[in-house]
Amino acid sequence: MSNNPIEIYQSSDGQTQIEVRLEAETVWLNRQQLAELFGRDVKTIGKHVNNVFREGELPRSAVVANFATTAADGKTYDVEHYNLDVIISVGYRVKSQQGTQFRIWATQRLKELLVQGYTLDKARFEKNAAELEQALALIQKAAQSPELSGPAGRGLVDIVSRYTQTFLWLQRYDEGLLEEPAGQSGGQLPSPDDAMLALEQLKQQLMSRGEATGLFAKVREHGLAGIFGNLNQTIFGEPAYPTVESKAAHLLYFVVKNHPFADGNKRSGAFLFVDFLHRNGRLFGKEGYPVINDTGLAALTLLVAESDPKQKETLIRLIMNMLSTQG
Repeated sequence: MSNNPIEIYQSSDGQTQIEVRLEAETVWLNRQQLAELFGRDVKTIGKHVNNVFREGELPRSAVVANFATTAADGKTYDVEHYNLDVIISVGYRVKSQQGTQFRIWATQRLKELLVQGYTLDKARFEKNAAELEQALALIQKAAQSPELSGPAGRGLVDIVSRYTQTFLWLQRYDEGLLEEPAGQSGGQLPSPDDAMLALEQLKQQLMSRGEATGLFAKVREHGLAGIFGNLNQTIFGEPAYPTVESKAAHLLYFVVKNHPFADGNKRSGAFLFVDFLHRNGRLFGKEGYPVINDTGLAALTLLVAESDPKQKETLIRLIMNMLSTQG
């Protein structure tokens, strides 16, 4: 949490000062410090601490830790410390106003340190990401060099650079640091009838190979009409989904998660995603590579299908970043 895990707590009257250990996103005090904080003797504090565990109010294993502490004799001992949950509980039991003051101080300090830590981690991550992206640019430039030994060598370098970029997106996704890219404005959706016609053609191909039944892409309730109406809506006169990337990402997400068909929602969503990119000239990137291959499309579709609805915005940003970088 902090390079210096010790903070000084001072009471409002200035008479009490305690060295507080900050570790594992909480604060820790030993029995002697609890006695100083609450103005009670160590024996009384010990009785209340023991009662907290004896009565099952808190699980001992989760709220107790041993930390090396230097005693008055200059020797170092492992001393039992208690986290904020225990401190608050003991404060209630001894009916001390200091407990309330300490809780407010500790909560604010922990919040400040967590925010600082997140900011530092994000800055460090983005610095590393920027350096990685510069390295990728050099690799991609090298891939175009005639001195590289043949197409196989250039292809290998390109694969390394493309997949390293994918890992970078996934790390940003895991860290919650993905931001929505600017993207390409516009993006024309097919009409629901045209989309269903394309799906019907796919259905016939799949059925001829025994890979689908008559239930495939069979519309439930409003089917695609509601989804397309949502994607085409405006807010204060501006498109709710203003870019090709945002429309494509949400189209895949809505079809997979909203189940507009009796069967084949994942396959239909993946097909409509590719169909939309093709209709808008975005199926292939600047270097002529498809923005996503069959394996990647299957993996991305399954990721959407298995995702928690709470992850929606982050998952949408992941898809948009993939399309934006490859576009």
